[in-house]
Amino acid sequence: MKTILIIVPNGGMLFEAAGIADILMRANLHLPVGVDQQRYRVSLATTQSHQVIHGQSGLNLLADFKLAELDPRAAWDTIMITGRGDSVEEGNMVIDFIKLAAPQARRVVSVCGAAMLLAEAGLLDGRRATTHWRLLENLQSSYPRIRVEGGPLYIQDGEIWTSGGVSSGFDLTLALVEEDFGFSVARDIAQDMVMYLRRPGGQMQFSRFQLQAASDAGPIAELQCWIREHLADDLAVEKLADRVAMSPRNFTRVFTRETGVPPARYVAEARLAAARERLEQSHDTLERIAQVTGFGSSINLRRSFERQLHLTPGEYRQRFHCKKLA
Repeated sequence: MKTILIIVPNGGMLFEAAGIADILMRANLHLPVGVDQQRYRVSLATTQSHQVIHGQSGLNLLADFKLAELDPRAAWDTIMITGRGDSVEEGNMVIDFIKLAAPQARRVVSVCGAAMLLAEAGLLDGRRATTHWRLLENLQSSYPRIRVEGGPLYIQDGEIWTSGGVSSGFDLTLALVEEDFGFSVARDIAQDMVMYLRRPGGQMQFSRFQLQAASDAGPIAELQCWIREHLADDLAVEKLADRVAMSPRNFTRVFTRETGVPPARYVAEARLAAARERLEQSHDTLERIAQVTGFGSSINLRRSFERQLHLTPGEYRQRFHCKKLA
């Protein structure tokens, strides 16, 4: 029997835990004859002092266990954590548990922001990992020993698995099933549940870079607004530095300090964000979009999209175009 413990912190999206449990239970129905002893047995644990897990939707789940009452040294096959929780105390409870439980478990898995708890527990040091795209920079800056990757929906590094935001936990769970029972079982589950076994687009999170405003009102904040309104201009660092009457070296230092990113990256991300928005909300040709967003040509636009999103602009438009414009 493969025992799966899903730790569900309070206040999250309950469909993460419920969906993962459904996939694992569906796997039991597809197991070939003779492997019944390897079936999954799934248990939910809550970080609360009661067994009711409150979701942000207002719905509730009834947990099998209270985490505080479980022996962390019990031999679980796989331990999965589906979020960070509502409080520091709640997170610390999970961290303390997982530090003791991880050595006995065959696999430890995080979904969405739970990667922050694995990081704090030291389980991700020296490993590749991912999390929800909104938390990627926080994860990397807070835990520099982790090799954070922002693209994949999930990453396996040895016995530790991490996944991106929310539904990417389902992709990861199918991968766990495939590792345990092979391609055919995972494929059958995906077909039964009308899911992708392998999502198109390189299994990427379609993250949006946070174009963070400067920390203080002033020349840099004004320059950011100007950049977004003049994406087709020459936005080389030297040109931008001249605009705020600074040397290129000092400008780069000040801009990075106030916005958190170097100016060249800010420009690149601002152009990509603008191109994505036009693909989503207009019928403009690719050549026109490339011109007004500073890529210069549809070839450059395509190269950027394939490098950053693993999709062509046309494929991106097909997937995310606003239906009201159709």
